[in-house]
Amino acid sequence: MPSQSAESRRPTQMRAVRRAAGTLLAASAMLIITACSGTAHPDKDAGGSTSYKLTKQTPAAAGDIDAFTWSIYAEPSSLDYAYAYDYPPNQILANVCESLLRWNPDLTTSPNLASSYTNPTPTTWVYKIRPGVHFHDGTVLTANDVVASLRRHMDPAVGSAWENTFRNVKSIDTTGPLEVTVKLKKPDAVFNQEMATSSGTIESAATLAKAGRDYGSPKGGVNCTGPFSFGSWASGQSLTLKKFDGYWNTKLKPKAGQVKFVFLSDATTRVNAFQSGEVDGGWMVPADAYDQLGSSTAGKLYYGVNSTVAEEIVSNLKGPLGDTEVRKALLMAIDRKGIVRAGAGGIGEVADSLVTDNMWDQAPAASRKAIIKDVPHYPYDPAKAKEIAQRAGVKGQRIVIATSPLDSQTTIVAQAVEQAAKAIGLDPKIETLSPEKYSTLFTDAAARKGIDLFLTFWYTSITDPLDVYGSLETGMFTNYGGWTNKEFDKAVEDASGTYDPAARARASAKAQKVALRELPWLPLYTQPTSVFLGNRITGVQPSVAYLYYPWAAEIGAKK
Repeated sequence: MPSQSAESRRPTQMRAVRRAAGTLLAASAMLIITACSGTAHPDKDAGGSTSYKLTKQTPAAAGDIDAFTWSIYAEPSSLDYAYAYDYPPNQILANVCESLLRWNPDLTTSPNLASSYTNPTPTTWVYKIRPGVHFHDGTVLTANDVVASLRRHMDPAVGSAWENTFRNVKSIDTTGPLEVTVKLKKPDAVFNQEMATSSGTIESAATLAKAGRDYGSPKGGVNCTGPFSFGSWASGQSLTLKKFDGYWNTKLKPKAGQVKFVFLSDATTRVNAFQSGEVDGGWMVPADAYDQLGSSTAGKLYYGVNSTVAEEIVSNLKGPLGDTEVRKALLMAIDRKGIVRAGAGGIGEVADSLVTDNMWDQAPAASRKAIIKDVPHYPYDPAKAKEIAQRAGVKGQRIVIATSPLDSQTTIVAQAVEQAAKAIGLDPKIETLSPEKYSTLFTDAAARKGIDLFLTFWYTSITDPLDVYGSLETGMFTNYGGWTNKEFDKAVEDASGTYDPAARARASAKAQKVALRELPWLPLYTQPTSVFLGNRITGVQPSVAYLYYPWAAEIGAKK
């Protein structure tokens, strides 16, 4: 994981690490996933493929429970919401801290600490702050707390991972006893949606001032408004949350008195802990344990909605992959169905886009299906792919594929891409990097020198394709290969600048078509969110929204 030292807290870099590198490390330790409802027990048909069901809601809890334990694949480097852009801190903070808006398990957005909001002009957002909300220390939430929390993302000394959310913000001010007004430099259709992520997290202004650099650390902790409060943090071992009796939202009152997160970095250790009952549950189940846990008597394995796509990032456009036709040929030569079977336990689907289909849920129903369908398709066809590459004249040219010894899935992807590159006449070389060095590919351009491709599992934090396509605009730090296309940039700007759902969908769809025509990133596959619940507990809603939704509050005793 990247360092959290002050020197490394460069905002766009840290954002990239948490969404991409962190996502890969997540996938590494336990194999990450994406898609969208019944219990999940893989069933293999006669052809050897695996089918699975997606669960919207596990059986409701029968009652309260004193405590439950939860496995997590890595210890958070911090619980500071400004740096919460990866699975370990977010799945904890989702139960402790709250944002102005809330991202729900069905991937809709609703009011939260902001009881309502308006958009009186294209460059103005006004948030009415919910009255009577208490922080964990008993103090009352005010508009000043909201202003202090949001402005913090704009402070270069903080180096927030969410700084990009505020790039169009002109001012954030208190405009009433329980009212905050945000003025923008220009219309921004994504800004308000981001208020459901860590961008919109609210912390006590007094706590931020008092804790200083200790904020979010084992020593300083956090003081928010969520259903659980920060309890204790035993570095290297576990972190404990306690039920907050003063929580304002009666519908999400915690059923458990305590939640203990146990840091288990080894995938086998986590699976064994599920089977033995040492831990009661955990997100991101290792894919090679799907069969084992799907038939376990120790609990049940569930799958739910996700927003993640596994993608190969083209990081060198000056080599043979600088030719769009060669990128197309390579994608057509990759056996993506084979990767899903061998690397993801058959649980997943080949991806035709850089975003999952549910990212278009805000588009008008009349155009949604057409947008999803109207994308370039690159069917597996090694022979045709070889012909395309031959016409491009790249036979025998070297490309370097970066990977890391993180898990079997990551290794299988690298080998499949290597095989595809050979099939079209390229001379591929796999370069294996340590997890730490692999992370620097997302933060340091110098680290990418000599690397043509590297893998990411890229998830969105809002239900909008702009969350991904905006990352590929010219000049964006997350545009790792330096790809540029004026038509694409114009489409993204048009989409970002309009609040009309139909117009935004049209512009976003145009950006998508350009990106998939040019392939600066190669889409591979998607998988569902996975979660294992032991026999003592139930009530969770399987969904990628666990990164921002207080999922632990719904877990209670099983009948």
